[in-house]
Amino acid sequence: MSGAACLPRGELRLDEPLARHTSWRVGGPAKRFYRPADAADLVAFLAALGPEEPLLWLGLGSNLLVSDAGFAGTVIQTQGRLSTLERLGDLGLRAECGVSCASAARFAARAGLAGIEFLAGIPGTLGGALAMNAGAHGGETWERVRKVLTVDRTGRVRERLPADFRIDYRQVEGPAEEWFIAVEFDLEAGEPAACQARIRDLLERRNQSQPIGQPSCGSVFRNPPGDYAARLIEAAGLKGECEGGAQVSTRHANFIINTGGASARDILRLIERVRARVVSHSGVTLRTEVHFIGGETA
Repeated sequence: MSGAACLPRGELRLDEPLARHTSWRVGGPAKRFYRPADAADLVAFLAALGPEEPLLWLGLGSNLLVSDAGFAGTVIQTQGRLSTLERLGDLGLRAECGVSCASAARFAARAGLAGIEFLAGIPGTLGGALAMNAGAHGGETWERVRKVLTVDRTGRVRERLPADFRIDYRQVEGPAEEWFIAVEFDLEAGEPAACQARIRDLLERRNQSQPIGQPSCGSVFRNPPGDYAARLIEAAGLKGECEGGAQVSTRHANFIINTGGASARDILRLIERVRARVVSHSGVTLRTEVHFIGGETA
């Protein structure tokens, strides 16, 4: 894939409010916001960028807290743009990173390919799932990865194997300044009806326990070894705790929801309060799953 000599064909916006593109519905403007036409266009766009340009990759905008000040660089949104999804041979599946996790799970199920049904309940794209080894209901993304394609800021595309990465619970470390653009999964033969039934069951369990339909980022904290973040937060009496328009969900304590008008600062302060209260109550320091953009950390 060599597109360095081509002019970018995608959509470029200036000072685009990121609150429009994050699942928490918060975040200030991006200096530049680019939606590539396809993978080849993405390569051309990256090749034309300056080497020091700050980059932020965005799928569905879950698992992300963007500061109220925004992002002083270029945001690349892959969702809905890098969207190729196809079967490979008998038991393989290839998808670009802008494909939603739910779409990949349903496509595989219809094709009688088992092993990634758990992705149906993850509110993000495959690019994000690869970046954090997203998981649910006992499954994790990288358990099924055969290989990935990455791109660096010069537009060079590489094929990488799982052995090229350090993969852990909700954490993936790999070559610096490379981003995922596609993945191939190794799956198992299954009955389409059984795979689809498993997805329905997983989604029903999720809908019964999580605040679906309210702006959130998904789980805020990682589960500590041998325990659950939600249990620790609830035990500390934090369900329903508020900071401005941000609230610890009364349905699932490891979710913080935007009840309307919350700022990123509200959410960050509530995250910090939850961590402090849990440490005081149980002695456990919770680690966040959320990625913080704009200099704020928790």
